[in-house]
Amino acid sequence: MRRLLLALCAPAALALSGGCERGPEQTAAIEEHERQIGEAQHQVLLTQFGGSYEGPEAAYLKDVGQKLASVAGLDGQCTFTLVNTGVVNAFAVPGCYVYVTRGLMGLANSEAELAAILGHELGHVVRDHGEQQQRRSVLRQLGVLAVALASESETLTRIAGGAAELFTLRYSRKHEHEADDFAVRTLVASGYDPYAVADILQSLGRHEQLEQNSGGPDLYSMPEWGRTHPLAESRTERVREAAKNTGVAPDDLPEKEEVFLEQVEGLLYGDDPQQGLVIGPRFAHPKMRIAFEVPEGFKLTNTPDAVLIEGPDGLRGEFSGGRLVGGRLNQYVSQLVTQLFGAEPDMSAASRRLVNGVPAVVLPARMQTPKGTVDALVAAYTGPGEMAYHIVLVAPPGGSVPTGAAKMIASFNRLSQSQAARLRPRYIDVVEVR
Repeated sequence: MRRLLLALCAPAALALSGGCERGPEQTAAIEEHERQIGEAQHQVLLTQFGGSYEGPEAAYLKDVGQKLASVAGLDGQCTFTLVNTGVVNAFAVPGCYVYVTRGLMGLANSEAELAAILGHELGHVVRDHGEQQQRRSVLRQLGVLAVALASESETLTRIAGGAAELFTLRYSRKHEHEADDFAVRTLVASGYDPYAVADILQSLGRHEQLEQNSGGPDLYSMPEWGRTHPLAESRTERVREAAKNTGVAPDDLPEKEEVFLEQVEGLLYGDDPQQGLVIGPRFAHPKMRIAFEVPEGFKLTNTPDAVLIEGPDGLRGEFSGGRLVGGRLNQYVSQLVTQLFGAEPDMSAASRRLVNGVPAVVLPARMQTPKGTVDALVAAYTGPGEMAYHIVLVAPPGGSVPTGAAKMIASFNRLSQSQAARLRPRYIDVVEVR
C-alpha cells in the first residue's frame, strides 16, 4: 500500500485536530500499477456511464480538480472527467482518475461545493480506498456471475448485477469519514470555505428526500459517498464540526458562487436525449420514437448500452436492441436467449402478437442452473429496417417473474412525430431572484 505522504497534517489530523498545513516537499506519488489500473478502466467506465461531457463545464471541472490535486501533493497526476449522465454521482478509481456526473455538478451551488466533491474523491485516492474496495468488488462480481448462472454472457451479468452495481464502489463508514475529513482540510489549504463539505451533503440529503417523495428512482438520489448507511444528519453535523475545528469561521474563505453559476448555466440536466429519457416509470426515446412503461414497484436506470430494470423480489432486466436478420423475430428471440443462458430455448412456448400495432414475440423461458431453476421473460419487437428491440426479465434462482411484468411487455409503443417532438432535453438556466 502507498504511504500517505500528502497529509495536510500528521496522521493525528484524522481525529480532526485541524489547523496545520502541508509543506511543499510533501507529495504523493501514484504508483505505476495504480496508473495502469486507471488507464485500463477509463474508457470502459466512460462507455458504461455515458461518455465524457465536453465543453466549458468540463474544462472548469478539470481546473478546479487540478488545483486541489496540486494542494494534495498530486500535481499533474490526476485525470478529472465530467461524465455525461444525469445520475447524481462521483467516484474515483486507482491511478487518480476522478469522475463527477452532470447530475451532481448541477446539484452543487458553488465552486467550493464542487471542490468539496473533488476533495472527497481525492481523499479516497490518497488513502487507497479504491484499491481496497476493488479487491472486495472482485468477490462481489464473482457473486454476480454466480447469480448469472455461471454464464459468460455479458448481458446476463449486467442484468444480474442490477442497476445498483453500476454506479461505483461502496465504501465503509470509516472510509467515508476519512474522505470527508480530507476534503475539509484540502478545501482550507486550497482557499475555499470548508463548510461547503457540509453544504453539499445537506443538498444531497434534500435531493434524496425530494426524489423519494416524487417516486423517483433511488439511484438518482445521491452518490454512494453521500450515503452513510444511510445519509444521516449526524454526518453533516460531524463535517460541520470538522470545519469548525480548522479554526476557520464561516464565510472567512470564499465559496465562489457567482463564478460557479456562470460556468454551469446551460449545462444539460437529466438524461441526454441521444440516449433516451427516463421520466418517472416511463422510458421514451425521441430519436428512435419508441417508449415503454414499468408498473409500480419497478425502477429504470438509463445507460448507453441498455435501460436497466429493477423489479420486486430481486427481479432484474434490461431494455435494449439489436440486429434483426430477415425480419425473423423468432430467430432473434432464440439467439438472444441462447446468448443469455448458453442453451437454446424451447420456442414452442413463444407467442406472436401485435403490441400496440407492433409485431412482437413473447417467450417465457425456464432454465436449470447450479443455483436452481431460473425463470425469464423475453419480448422482442420489430424496429425500423433491420432493427429489433427487446425486453429481458430474469428472476433470481428459485424466484418467478411477477405477473405485473406483462403490463410492461404490453406497454411498448411507437411515438408519433408530435409525441417525440415534445420530449425535449432540459438545461440549467441561472436567473436572478429579485
